[in-house]
Amino acid sequence: MLNQNNVLSGKIRIGPEYSKGDFSKHYGFYTNYSRFTLKALTKSSFQEFLCRMLLAENIEEKFVNTVDIKIFPAPRKNGFNIVGKCDTFRGRIRIYPKTFNFCNEFKKKYGKDYLFAFVGNRARAALIHELLHLKYVSDEGKVRELTDIYFSAYMERRYYKNLNLISLLGLIFNRKNQAFLNK
Repeated sequence: MLNQNNVLSGKIRIGPEYSKGDFSKHYGFYTNYSRFTLKALTKSSFQEFLCRMLLAENIEEKFVNTVDIKIFPAPRKNGFNIVGKCDTFRGRIRIYPKTFNFCNEFKKKYGKDYLFAFVGNRARAALIHELLHLKYVSDEGKVRELTDIYFSAYMERRYYKNLNLISLLGLIFNRKNQAFLNK
């Protein structure tokens, strides 16, 4: 069973990249993105929240071997960028970044600070989602519903004073904006 002092931060790391492909011209951007994501996911307040969530869902920490933050985006699947993947057999979770072009457009539209908030919270929501797949392996509907509930609870607790950051929920979960978010 998960111990309250036993957080996942020791299992979260920037994963190795073997193929740069089309993304190599923005290598510096993706390296900084992955470092920022690592900081967001290992922040103590988020780790404490994950402990409470894992306890509530009765998901044991031993089922998570690694959480790899990938430097480059995953190939598109069904026209959408992949945010995360969970190999439940190996206990391996992977978190992927948005593309350079998406982040550049987002920054122009919303500003740099809002982009940073989006990137960190997108990674947090992805990790919550993939952790829930450890229990609800093939029930995507249940995982999405619980992700929304848990991430909303985290955001409300963390950012209840800042309405601009709460509106990130709309950008991350709003299906109407899916075309823009999945570039």
